[in-house]
Amino acid sequence: MAAMERRPCADGGAMERRAVDRTNVVCGVFFVVAGLFFAIQSLDLEIGTAFRMGPGYFPLILSGLLVLLGVVIIVSAFRSAGEPLGDIAWRGIVLILIAPIVFGLTVRGLGFVAAIFLTTMVASFASARMTVVPAVVLSVLVTLFAVVVFSYGLGLPFARFGPWLRF
Repeated sequence: MAAMERRPCADGGAMERRAVDRTNVVCGVFFVVAGLFFAIQSLDLEIGTAFRMGPGYFPLILSGLLVLLGVVIIVSAFRSAGEPLGDIAWRGIVLILIAPIVFGLTVRGLGFVAAIFLTTMVASFASARMTVVPAVVLSVLVTLFAVVVFSYGLGLPFARFGPWLRF
């Protein structure tokens, strides 16, 4: 049930006002706008049919799902009061944005294994609670998983170790 707040009216009575989770409204509107933007962009491509999909089919479906998710979030925002916005986690934002850049800059020189390890190390410190030992363990496990899946499982032609490392 939605949270209600009683406010005094000009005639001395009281009216009820629904509390709104503003954070979810903002997120929902962002999803709807992003979904509509990408849906419009995908209309420039050939859509095709479900059995013969064109290059615009999958982006259109995904953008439609994004719009639907945004609408669901907006509707749920009017059902309960939300918490106020907290501080922005700049550390997390910066490190998560830097991680794929690190991968792109190091994959050719260091190779796939070292680039994945380094990228995971950078990304793992986006959390203020992460310490060195769990970050190293996580990086080793992610690197092993990536090598097994992409190099051995899918047979992608990545150089496991690059020219900067002499193995």
